[in-house]
Amino acid sequence: MKITDDIVKHIAHLARLEFKGEELESIKGDMEKIIGFMDKLSEVDTEDVEPLIFMNEKVNVLREDIVDQTLTKEDALLNAPKKDSDYFRIPKVLDK
Repeated sequence: MKITDDIVKHIAHLARLEFKGEELESIKGDMEKIIGFMDKLSEVDTEDVEPLIFMNEKVNVLREDIVDQTLTKEDALLNAPKKDSDYFRIPKVLDK
């Protein structure tokens, strides 16, 4: 696929970028290299290759999710400069 200035300008517009002069030529060259690499990948024979679902053989190596209360409301409010029953009091940040 041939990358033209119009294609680069269109993609740059979508990405809210602006390229001029040498930058445009440099980006165009980079995009042609990327497209060339992708074309090279399409030459690989994948007829007998099964689709990859997971990156490794391990399944669910995460720890068990155990609910545990580590900080009580009272402890959290203990050092609060201002508090109102169960809540922190902060200065107003929004105008009317």
